[in-house]
Parts: sequence; C-alpha cells; structure tokens
Amino acid sequence: MTETPALDFGDDGLVPAVAQDADSGEVLMLAYASREAVERTRETGLAHYYSRSRDELWQKGGSSGHTQAVSEIRVDCDGDALLYLVEQTGGACHTGYRSCFYRTIDGEAVGEQVFDPDDVYE
Repeated sequence: MTETPALDFGDDGLVPAVAQDADSGEVLMLAYASREAVERTRETGLAHYYSRSRDELWQKGGSSGHTQAVSEIRVDCDGDALLYLVEQTGGACHTGYRSCFYRTIDGEAVGEQVFDPDDVYE
C-alpha cells in the first residue's frame, strides 16, 4: 500500500502546478493550486487552480469551455510542485494558443493558435 505524499503549500498556501498533455507530453501551462484546488481537482476530475491575480479558486475552462480532464496528478520529489496530466479541450492559453509556451524568448511564435480569444472572452 502506498502512502499519499505530503504537499508543501509554502507560506502563501500555494503550490505550482504544471499541466501537461497526457498523450503528447506537451507542456500546456503553469498555474498555482491551493489545497482546495487540489481537492476539487481530485473530486471532479477537472483541473482547478488558484488565481493569484483574482484571489480566487477557478476551474480551467469555466468561462471558455476549454477544460482539462485530469488523468493523473504527480507530486515532485520535494512535495512542492504538481504535475497534472490532462486531456486538453481547445486551447490551454487565454491568448488562443494550445499552450501558454507558444513563443521563444526572442518573441517568435512557435505554437499553434487554436481559437480567437475575442470570440471566447467578452
């Protein structure tokens, strides 16, 4: 029987969570998760995060419909970072790209834009 690893949510009560496509391995985004976000993710099977800018819990795709079905949650060796293995519906990035990591450090777009954000967000 395996033991559930202890999570270190740090001083701010948050842990970084990387979302990765479960099939392709593509890194889709980085967000932060609170205890409640992790619990909701485990309960619903849909990715939940904590928005530092809005100071609230949110479900990925709650307003856009571009959800992340979580097939597995992995914990790093120190217990201070999570990896969500997901099936992404639509784009992961609010800018319309499949991945939030759609450009190089020189500003070159290398990712695929899969939706027009003006059509999704009003």
